[in-house]
Amino acid sequence: MEEKATKAEPKEKKTHDKQEAVIDIKHLKKSFGSKDVLKDINLVVHRGENVVVLGRSGQGKSVTIQCIVGMLIPDAGTLKVFGEEVADLSEKELKELRMKIGFLFQSGALYDSMTVRENLEFPLTRVLKIKDQAEIDKRVEEVLDGVGLAEAIDKMPSDLSGGMRKRAGLARTLIIKPEIMLYDEPTTGLDPITSREISELILNMQKKYKTTSIIITHDMECARITADRVVIMDDGEYIEEGTFDSLQKSKNKIVQSFFKDIS
Repeated sequence: MEEKATKAEPKEKKTHDKQEAVIDIKHLKKSFGSKDVLKDINLVVHRGENVVVLGRSGQGKSVTIQCIVGMLIPDAGTLKVFGEEVADLSEKELKELRMKIGFLFQSGALYDSMTVRENLEFPLTRVLKIKDQAEIDKRVEEVLDGVGLAEAIDKMPSDLSGGMRKRAGLARTLIIKPEIMLYDEPTTGLDPITSREISELILNMQKKYKTTSIIITHDMECARITADRVVIMDDGEYIEEGTFDSLQKSKNKIVQSFFKDIS
């Protein structure tokens, strides 16, 4: 049976020194053929902050985070991570940067032929090159316990529910102790109760590991639970940003459309 995530405590008001910018994006543009997907993206994410990018499907929300990890090269603008321009990094430098970034895909991206334990051991042995089995076991057990999956350690991904697969994917991402977490639609395909549990888990893991996070979603409940700050995306641009509560009072009709069913 899938264990429930520990209920997240209310978010505390955070203050962020402008010198602590971990991700700094200015006038970012990206087109695919004749389609302008990112038209003029500007965003600064501070250390320890959870920023939710909220928008409808097909708006290009995920393209920005693919640029952050160097999977896509922007057409114009600047994108700095830890003060370094990503597009200027060598292959070696890009690999080193990616070791500091955790990326949770919609599917959880588990290897179906491996048990949960083996899925978590893989980045420890292949990425971090850890050889001490006792250290590997300790890390695997600790992170699985943190996401409520201790009893699933020897199960195959096919034996897990959708929510458990998300937890296992999150555990595999967190096991290398990234400084930045990038979530791409983390609650897609989940029922409302499981979606809420995953959202609360994201918040709890951010507190525990002190990560800086960008959460791409169109799930309003996920945004409400996880966000220190919400950025609204429409037609390739960020049109407004603020706290979840402040955006509920926005006069912008596009922003209002996201909150119309929120009580």
